[in-house]
Amino acid sequence: MSNLQPEDARYLKRKVKGGSIDVHPTEKALVVNYELEATILGELGDPMLGERKECQKIIRVKGLNENSDLSSLAKEIIDKCKLIHPSKFPEVEQLLYYLQNRRDNGVPSKASGKTKLSDKPEEPGLHDATEVDETAIINDIDEYLELLYEDIPDKVRGSALILQLSRNPDNLEELFQNETVIGALARVLREDWKKSSEVATNIVYIFFCFSSFTQFHGVILHFKVGALCMAIIEHELKKYDLWTEELQKKKKLAEFDKNNRKTRDDYAKSLQKYQSLVKKQEQLLRVTYYLLLNLAEDLKVETKMRNKGIVKFLVKTLDRDNSELLILVTSFLKKMSIFIENKKEMAELNIIEKITKIIPCEHEDLLNITLRLLLNLSFDSELRSKMIKFGLLPKLVNLLVNENHRLIVLSLLYHISLDDKSKAMFTYTDCIPIVMKMLFESNESTEIELLALCINLASNKRTASIICEGSGLKMLMKRAFKFKDPLLMKMIRNLSQHDGQTKALFVDYISDLCAAVLQEEDEFTLECLGILGNLTIPELDYELILREYDLISWIKGKLLPGSADDDWVLQVIILVGTVCSDDGCAVLLAQSNIIQSLIELLNAKQEDDEVVCQIIYVFYQMIFHKSTREVIIKDTQAPAYLIDLMHDKNVEIRKVCDYTLDIIGEYDKEWSKKIQLEKFRWHNSQWLEMLEARPLGDLNDGYMYSDEGFDPYIQDSEILDRPDLFYNNGEGYDPSMLMDGHITPEYIDDGGLYNGNSDYYNNYSYEDDPYIRPKSSVGFLQDGHPVDEFGRALDPGRPYDPYNQPMIDQYGQYVNGDESYSYNR
Repeated sequence: MSNLQPEDARYLKRKVKGGSIDVHPTEKALVVNYELEATILGELGDPMLGERKECQKIIRVKGLNENSDLSSLAKEIIDKCKLIHPSKFPEVEQLLYYLQNRRDNGVPSKASGKTKLSDKPEEPGLHDATEVDETAIINDIDEYLELLYEDIPDKVRGSALILQLSRNPDNLEELFQNETVIGALARVLREDWKKSSEVATNIVYIFFCFSSFTQFHGVILHFKVGALCMAIIEHELKKYDLWTEELQKKKKLAEFDKNNRKTRDDYAKSLQKYQSLVKKQEQLLRVTYYLLLNLAEDLKVETKMRNKGIVKFLVKTLDRDNSELLILVTSFLKKMSIFIENKKEMAELNIIEKITKIIPCEHEDLLNITLRLLLNLSFDSELRSKMIKFGLLPKLVNLLVNENHRLIVLSLLYHISLDDKSKAMFTYTDCIPIVMKMLFESNESTEIELLALCINLASNKRTASIICEGSGLKMLMKRAFKFKDPLLMKMIRNLSQHDGQTKALFVDYISDLCAAVLQEEDEFTLECLGILGNLTIPELDYELILREYDLISWIKGKLLPGSADDDWVLQVIILVGTVCSDDGCAVLLAQSNIIQSLIELLNAKQEDDEVVCQIIYVFYQMIFHKSTREVIIKDTQAPAYLIDLMHDKNVEIRKVCDYTLDIIGEYDKEWSKKIQLEKFRWHNSQWLEMLEARPLGDLNDGYMYSDEGFDPYIQDSEILDRPDLFYNNGEGYDPSMLMDGHITPEYIDDGGLYNGNSDYYNNYSYEDDPYIRPKSSVGFLQDGHPVDEFGRALDPGRPYDPYNQPMIDQYGQYVNGDESYSYNR
């Protein structure tokens, strides 16, 4: 039909048949459906060829608002559009009324209802390119190509016409086959992009149209259009900085000299010119960034962009006010933020501070994509801290009421609540009341993001007290038992770990928790058991609870190896440790042979640090009670196991072991000696290994010890029972002089055991030399001379300072009255 000549028009019969009317899904517009029938008639008027086509006409009503007169507007639409029959006036009016009240119409400023948001940036429109009055035809492509070889105005017109063709995907394959056109476009862009932003915008837009399809990426990369786009962006951002700097100078000048009309007019003109230049520049930046975003589908290409500084350019562009450009830039940053290298660079460029200015904003799509970028960045703890620092937390909390962004905001708040320092900051916002309201108003299938946030908030004492205020805990318990929700019960379990008034509130629910624990084994009852284990309340009668619910036999059954899952076993042990704080419960458990069960479990679970630590804690609790202390020390091998675990690699296990063994050592001298011996062996393990590994001949060669008084096999006796090993050649040691109860032997000299009665020491005169330290600070005697408490010999003829160091004068010589002792003496 397009090949018919104008003189053949009398043989063409055209018939239009009206159809249904509907509203546009996203815009303020009506969609008129109609059927077009075209028939070619012969010379006698008989039909020769016919064709039917379903068509649509879109009638945009951008001026529609809440104050519009719908009747007048409907009449105007029917008068101007011949496709709508006047009989459809009521239908048109009704559709306009629907458009007027539709929530997802346009860009809501503060949406509270849920609207459909775009998952990708909107593609550039005609306003992003140079507009021409003529319509491009694919057959005239050679004429448009010739324009690219002319001056700048012709290049603008030629590129604009080619762009018209490129915007139709059906023409891309044909244009792609014409290598001359593609090569010419790449050449003009490379040579003239600095001369004309219109030419650059049009040609980049053409390549953007190609970049929407992966099969054309190879050609774009072949002509190095991507690298050229990076150069364009860098140049434009530098120009923007210069424009802004120049405008600020004129603004300051105009503010300084307010009475000078010339400076004010000059600033007004500069501002207008600046806004025009920025608008054109942002059109170019938008199509350029979008082209690079499409090319970045290939990870290797994205890596090259990163190496050329694309992250720096994108973060710098966040300072703009153009919503469409910001959506595109934020989308690009979101895509790149999944790689840790890019995320670190964004952090160095203070991206959080720049994003804070965007949140909140009236543009829902921009707000949504910005929150998604923040969510990617929030996996980094340092960036989460910056979010708190720049005041994002209250802004995010205020967005919880917006259905469009609620899930993303909940996820963000969850990430922020991971840090212990940040949890307390939630108390300065309305987050807890809002979250609790959302929780209680939700149905049985509560959003997991909401529950995760609540679980984290419950682990902080301040936030927990706010949650439990009033009837908060009562409502939580009621909902948890109603729906048997394990995650909600985990939140309540976190609440139960805080000492003080919060923990005391759980006393009213002990019967419900015990009844639930005894029913069945599942995640919900496991959390109930965990709550019982957290209730370390001194006033609580644990013995009554154990007897009333017959928990002793239940506990014994769970502690048998292989009778329950590890998680259940751990929680049962924690419960035992909690109830053992009560003397009566400790006796009941000891009489039930649970201590032996714990020792067997300790052997079976020795690789599980958490289980081991909790079992040792049970022993620690039982040691405090006199009635169970004797059972632990005399009737079980628990102290021996504790000694074995004294040097465990786990810090917490070592700490609890030390506390428990210290108490055991105070009450039992035999175990006290064994504990000290083990500590000595561990502290001197290298020395002992060296002695045990040395051949017998080496030990007797006089290198370390003489033959006298030394047993050949050191391992045949206890080290601490061999005080002769601590003295050279065994001199000065008399076993008969060792006092009973001494584990570590005293030092002995020629004068006998030093106990303050040494004749040599007591008869030594201090009156002749006032610089000698008094005898109260001197330890024992060695080779006839006094020594200090560290075993250092003191020269009777030399003065000493308070730290037992020889006194030195200003010339670096030892001092003794009128004599000087040099260092070399």
